[in-house]
Amino acid sequence: MILSATNAVTTTTDASTKANAASDPSAAQDRFLKLLVAQLNNQDPMNPLDNAQMTSQIAQINTVTGIQQLNQTMQSMASQFNSLQVMQGTALVGRSVLTEGSSMAVAVADKTGKGGFELGSAATNVKIEVTTAGGQVVDTIDLGAKAAGRHTFDWDASKYTGSTDALQFRVTAVNGSTKLDSTPLSLSKVTAAGAEDGQLVLSLSNGKTINYSQIKALV
Repeated sequence: MILSATNAVTTTTDASTKANAASDPSAAQDRFLKLLVAQLNNQDPMNPLDNAQMTSQIAQINTVTGIQQLNQTMQSMASQFNSLQVMQGTALVGRSVLTEGSSMAVAVADKTGKGGFELGSAATNVKIEVTTAGGQVVDTIDLGAKAAGRHTFDWDASKYTGSTDALQFRVTAVNGSTKLDSTPLSLSKVTAAGAEDGQLVLSLSNGKTINYSQIKALV
């Protein structure tokens, strides 16, 4: 690179100028022009700079400057987008959402447990088993035949005398004698919204933190 010959000039550039050049495109361009003028003043008369090479160097610094300005613009846009995401996410606070999981949500007011599931294909019979955290079955719900897709269910928890804080459920779906794949869906309320690594994240009442893309449905 032709500017590397001017060692005397580069050594006189102080630390603050270097820092500014790294963060400010106009400072970087100004520094380049100063180095170029110094090199022209100190060039060997018997071996002058090639015009095409000097033009290429100027084009390169203009390209670098343009990229730096574009990066600054994109960073500013990303920051504004994150703020907009958080503002939109606050509209979900207080709403109930379905996400993958098998924890049972039980409303204290009416003693009703709620959950959901997804079926890849139609089932002739679906059974929900409500369990403790240790896996003990405390009740069973027969839902009968269900079509493929997403479903929700309710469970009467008024007769259950144990703690409802850690209740789970599991889904068994069959088509005739063939067991079907199913995905349990946990119901929970959104308690807070924020941004993390450019993604909208939501805090749920069950203690989990999820990305917005993990929401299966609003209930």
